[in-house]
Amino acid sequence: MHSHLVPLITAVLAFACAAAGAAPPPPEKQAVHVLNRLAFGPAPGDLRKVAEMGVPAWIEQQLAPESLPLPPALADRLAALSTVNRSAGAAFAEFAELRKEVRDEEEGAKARRRAAMQQIEREAGEARLLRAIASPRQLEEVMVDFWFNHFNVFEGKGPDKALVASYERDAIRPYVFGSFRQMLGATAKHPAMLFYLDNHLSSAGQGKRGLNENYARELMELHTMGVEGGYTQADVTALARMLTGWTYEPRALIRDNQTFRFDPRRHDQDSKTWLGITVEAKGQAEGEMALDVLAMHPSTARHISAKLAQYFVRDVPPPALVERMARSFLDSRGDIRTVLRTLFASEEFMAPENAAAKFKTPYQFVVSAVRASGPTPANVAPLMGAMRQLGMPLYGCQTPDGYKNTQQAWLNPDSLTKRITFATGLAAGRGDLAPGAKAADASQLLATLGAGVSARTADIAAASPAPLRAAMLLASPDFMQR
Repeated sequence: MHSHLVPLITAVLAFACAAAGAAPPPPEKQAVHVLNRLAFGPAPGDLRKVAEMGVPAWIEQQLAPESLPLPPALADRLAALSTVNRSAGAAFAEFAELRKEVRDEEEGAKARRRAAMQQIEREAGEARLLRAIASPRQLEEVMVDFWFNHFNVFEGKGPDKALVASYERDAIRPYVFGSFRQMLGATAKHPAMLFYLDNHLSSAGQGKRGLNENYARELMELHTMGVEGGYTQADVTALARMLTGWTYEPRALIRDNQTFRFDPRRHDQDSKTWLGITVEAKGQAEGEMALDVLAMHPSTARHISAKLAQYFVRDVPPPALVERMARSFLDSRGDIRTVLRTLFASEEFMAPENAAAKFKTPYQFVVSAVRASGPTPANVAPLMGAMRQLGMPLYGCQTPDGYKNTQQAWLNPDSLTKRITFATGLAAGRGDLAPGAKAADASQLLATLGAGVSARTADIAAASPAPLRAAMLLASPDFMQR
């Protein structure tokens, strides 16, 4: 833990409040703020724990998740999820075999394939939701949500349903606080991404397996430089040519869990001009060089910093904060933890006027409601169903830009109605939402949320019939914000 940063963050917090003409928020309000932004809201006892530790020390602890052991009950449940814990090759092998059986029209093959795909989907969702609800490594789970969305793949496309658990485990999770370049490379070479954006087919040849620009375009527009990053369509085409031959071979994936293969026979061996650079034919090294350049491009530093500031501070990110974060990104050579420290120690992050500037996505709303309500549910399938109802199915975003995290994207009458319905059912302990759960205790819920509930909301809940009080808290405007 970087203990020398704790006094700095404390001092910046005091300065930010003074600059805004406000007294520093009391410890409980500070605790609410960081639990809503750096965690999926408070669980019972969290406010007291954060207030006692102090916000700066808690942030540093969250930035070092390896120091926080998983509770044994959570670790045991995660270990029991067989489809989540197997290799990409084993998952792909089952998918390929089931697809072959269906093609051969073997009796019962369609039913077996449907059941297997349902188990894969259910266990992938269970692993993600269990961690988000019960892991003490809350910031790690928040960053998994952010980075998976940034490098989105859609589980509904071909074998990606079987590969999405490996993609999250192997290409996202190890890097959420680490090197952006390493995560960029891991996502580029994972079969889930290679299949999703069609680069596994891209070839210098003509015809069915000719040049495919899908991945090259999204690599520049979404993953790195951003739509206004200063590149041209000619740069996209050149990058696609540089990435020809980046693929995977199904038999090698099944036999040896070889998730990536460079095929020189498919590679464009001519020279290219990309971002003003003359690129001579060097096989796989051309693509590696492109990832090196993109990972450290100033446009990438600004694009990533703006997305992080939008996620953690407000929908229209403060330009001065984005610029400081971008400098931190470049100075640290893309070290994500360093950029996050710059963000979390900023006056903009802790400024009182930004304390309620974010509207929860359906994922954040569902997870935070369950965390606040009490024990981890025995069955998370109803929560996955609720997220589908709310328009944000897990791993279900079809477009490569991922789900939005702004108020404009999610605040509408239909969505609010569905959130209220979910909150009412969860608070009542309704069986289809949390089998075996008890009704939420409004007084305990109020203690868990603490200063996150305004006096007006608390008064309205207290004046409501007793069975509705917890629902009034979970469905309140206060709880919809983070």
